[in-house]
Amino acid sequence: MDLQALVYLCASPVHNSAASSSPAQHLSSNPSIRTSKHFGVCVPFYLAAFDYGFLLCISEESSRVVALNEYLSTRSYIRGFTFSRADTEAFELLRRPPSEQHFHALRWYRHIAALIQESPAEPGASCMYIVYVLCFTPSLTFQEEFVPQNGKKVQWYSCGPTVYDASHMGHARSYISFDILRRILMNYFKYDVFYCMNITDIDDKIIKRARQNYLFEQYTAKNPAPTQILEDVLTAKKPFQVKQAETTDPDKKQMLERIDAAVTAALATLQGAVQSGAAGSLLQSQAEVLLGEAKDLLSDWLDSQFGSQVTENSIFSILPKYWEGEYHKDMEALNVLPPDVLTRVSEYVPEIVEFVKKILENGYGYVSNGSVYFDTAKFDSSEKHSYAKLVPEAVGDQKALQEGEGDLSISTDRLSEKRSQNDFALWKASKPGEPSWDSPWGKGRPGWHIECSAMAGSVLGESMDIHGGGFDLRFPHHDNELAQSEAFFENDHWVRYFLHTGHLTIAGCKMSKSLKNFITIKDALAKHSARQLRLAFLMHSWKDTLDYSNNTMESAIQYEKFMNEFFLNVKDVLRAPTDITGQFEKWEGQETELNNSFYSRKAAVHAALCDNLDTRTAMEEMRALVSSSNTYMAARKTAKLAPNRMLLQSIATYLTDMLKIFGAIDGIEPIGFHVGGNGQKVDLESTVMPYLKVLSDFREEVRKIAREKKVTEVLQLCDGVRDEILPELGVRLEDHEGLPTVVKLVDRETLLKEREEKKKGEEEKRRKKEEAARKKQEQEMAKLAKMKIPPNEMFKSETDKYSAFDQMGFPTHDAEGKEISKGQTKKLKKLYEAQEKLYKEYLETAQNGASG
Repeated sequence: MDLQALVYLCASPVHNSAASSSPAQHLSSNPSIRTSKHFGVCVPFYLAAFDYGFLLCISEESSRVVALNEYLSTRSYIRGFTFSRADTEAFELLRRPPSEQHFHALRWYRHIAALIQESPAEPGASCMYIVYVLCFTPSLTFQEEFVPQNGKKVQWYSCGPTVYDASHMGHARSYISFDILRRILMNYFKYDVFYCMNITDIDDKIIKRARQNYLFEQYTAKNPAPTQILEDVLTAKKPFQVKQAETTDPDKKQMLERIDAAVTAALATLQGAVQSGAAGSLLQSQAEVLLGEAKDLLSDWLDSQFGSQVTENSIFSILPKYWEGEYHKDMEALNVLPPDVLTRVSEYVPEIVEFVKKILENGYGYVSNGSVYFDTAKFDSSEKHSYAKLVPEAVGDQKALQEGEGDLSISTDRLSEKRSQNDFALWKASKPGEPSWDSPWGKGRPGWHIECSAMAGSVLGESMDIHGGGFDLRFPHHDNELAQSEAFFENDHWVRYFLHTGHLTIAGCKMSKSLKNFITIKDALAKHSARQLRLAFLMHSWKDTLDYSNNTMESAIQYEKFMNEFFLNVKDVLRAPTDITGQFEKWEGQETELNNSFYSRKAAVHAALCDNLDTRTAMEEMRALVSSSNTYMAARKTAKLAPNRMLLQSIATYLTDMLKIFGAIDGIEPIGFHVGGNGQKVDLESTVMPYLKVLSDFREEVRKIAREKKVTEVLQLCDGVRDEILPELGVRLEDHEGLPTVVKLVDRETLLKEREEKKKGEEEKRRKKEEAARKKQEQEMAKLAKMKIPPNEMFKSETDKYSAFDQMGFPTHDAEGKEISKGQTKKLKKLYEAQEKLYKEYLETAQNGASG
């Protein structure tokens, strides 16, 4: 519904539906509009547009301010990057800035006032104009302008890893994506971003894995005999198979079936060896194989038998401490900026206890058997609050709720403690075999969701600008965070903008630790560079699913190569000697055209980044700018004219700066990718290029003399320097007929790969040439053999086709004794005559050869 329709609906007495009912009644009956439940005034919440027409049906100034403030708090902040006549009318209706208590309305008022002041309208002109500003499409609302609460300062909290195993590419999806967004906000839009991230080091998964690792290590330290291992694995396999049979999730079931198959195979091998009385060394070797395959099910069984006896808290801290260290190493390798503040659950237990106490005091929680639960029904029934704002349709999803509670917290006794299955744990009474801390409710540990609320609240206060996390954290984790935080602070704006990154899949399947279907970050970095991984993420929207595949990575590699070649070519242009005045060259039509493309592409990049930080479109616009530049350079080269160095320098510098903003370039070079390895920050190009230029010029003079004197050995030596020696040093020479040799510094591995591919290409070319020559020779030999056959003999060998011949050797009857038809005779006659001609040619050739 547009503004005019809404104003008409609220104000017109002749509108049929409005004439018989109040505006608020009509709005509440319209499925496209949601109205505030807090005021008896017409306050619509649009699902499709952002309009202020409802204010026109409110006459009292104070009520109008309250309604606008309520509307803006529900809708977050103004949408889009234009202000319309509706904004102006609403702005004029207020007459004065709202008071501080109406925070949302006041910020909106100041924003509109600033826009009007910055671009005053001409008399009689429309106040509508377009100004590109940053707009987000957060998870809570539709696209809207990004307006932080405190000027240019942005408070951002991101959910970090649960550290019980190696970080994988599914984690990298969030951490690299948020690093890109964070860098753009800081370095492009110039926001002062304060970035806080947590480490979950107390969690059901960590407790269970730490116990299992400890018990499995104890078991193997006893050096059990092969027969004992065999017996224990057979025992552990029974509950494992029950679990497998009860599992309904197809992905988990497939994973369990893979484990079962591997264990069954290893069991059969060891059983066969035991029954055959194999040597001790062979039995021990096969027992170790079985231990490796059966570690998961054996650990589960050991945990069920002895897990409650693990009571030392330090056992539960060793595992997360190790994997947190590995996580930080992975982030450094990926060039992900560290957070400004890192919070660990284990360090914030006192704050979590206080947070839970306050929720209880506010009436939104209850104690049950030493645990504390959040009362979702009580919260949702409050006038001030609503539960599951992010994914309301997921309320009641028991699978998601139980995953949120954790494997150790979904036993029948635990579930029976809740008033509702939708309630979730704020504090869990610790069972034997679980770490514990003191609390007013007894020994226990924090629930999963409460940790982020308490830690973020401690650092960022009652409201933050951005909260980030993976798409699968929306429900129940982030919905529960929202509920308990707003219950604590008694507000409805704990998070202004929720940003959720899309899933990462492998060949269409979700990557997951629990499913054992993941590629670790270290494995990914062994195949591709951190820059290539980042480029792959940049070339896709941060909020959409990304399929991690060979095709995805090949696209990133080609993009990197495409940009790098452009940078190298521009550097070569800039190295051409010139005096200080010679660098300023006259512009012709080609330069003007390229410059127009440059500014057009820059504007398109800016518009893309303003549109929900759309790096995918920005990267395509940058690629298009390089294509235009390459076309320009090629045209100048064809005309044997030097390209305009200042123009190309401006373009290359801009592209370099953008890639630096994205975190894809981490060096001091003004143009292009960093050259050099092992963390070198020195400008290697500036250091070595003068020497390489001397070498290149000397080689070119030697080649010139060698060509004149026709000394092929020297030319071969020059080629060897180019093709064999310099690539090993990361140097590429490109020889161009009639033009100076181009010198480029390129990554050594890239050059060696290029050299290998070139050799393969040459080898393939040589092979095809030899194959063609062989086929030609075979054809000539076959033709010669055929030429030697007299025409009266050519059909006689084909006894499977013919049974009788005339005196000239011409077939008269087929193999069945039937006379050859006239049509067939005509065809055979043509073949006969052709052979006569070939045989005659052969005889003449043989006669000439003999006479010679």
